[in-house]
Amino acid sequence: MLIVGLTGGIATGKSTASRALQASGIPVIDADVVAHQVMQPGEASYNMVVKHFGASILQSPSGPIDRAKLGAVIFNDTEKRELLNRCTHPFVRRRILWQLFSYYARGHGVCVLDVPLLYEAGMHRMCARVVVVGCEREVQVERLMARNGLSREEAVARVDAQMPVEEKAKRADAVVWNEGSVEDMQEEVCRKVRAWRPAPWRVAGALLAPVIGLGALCAWAVAKVLGRM
Repeated sequence: MLIVGLTGGIATGKSTASRALQASGIPVIDADVVAHQVMQPGEASYNMVVKHFGASILQSPSGPIDRAKLGAVIFNDTEKRELLNRCTHPFVRRRILWQLFSYYARGHGVCVLDVPLLYEAGMHRMCARVVVVGCEREVQVERLMARNGLSREEAVARVDAQMPVEEKAKRADAVVWNEGSVEDMQEEVCRKVRAWRPAPWRVAGALLAPVIGLGALCAWAVAKVLGRM
């Protein structure tokens, strides 16, 4: 199964592209959704985050984490941001790997990993291909101001907190610039991912290979046992 990474900068349109891929029938694993799942009360990651950051980040005693409060704590503090990553990333990766295996077992030829910080988190190493959705920095800032009701200074700070889109574009296998119509961007992203999708016979071969290998191993083991009798 081909794993395609989907990333971009804040307010570049990556999430819109992700929804278009899902609507076209391509399985998508959203790292933000997975991160939200592993930080629910009772999860090991939740316990670690509360241990290190304290109960002040909770919505209520023993309740869910208030993402806005946690974000305010880590936004301008690199050490705390890295600490949060250490508390969450191993659990996010584990759950993503399980979902990838599930899609592979169901015979999907391609799966998209939607990860905002794909390169920053090192998760591009899991991907055979990467597509970046980008736009000019000034467009990012203006979109973020309009979408989140931020001042220009706040929007610039959020954009600058991430790896520049241009740097991500240099590393990617494909880049889709989202500066025209949303429909054109969605169509181009879907077209690029579909073009990478392996042929059905390759998918079938990949599914059968482990079964054949296991069967051969079992046959060899049986033959060894019978040979001793």
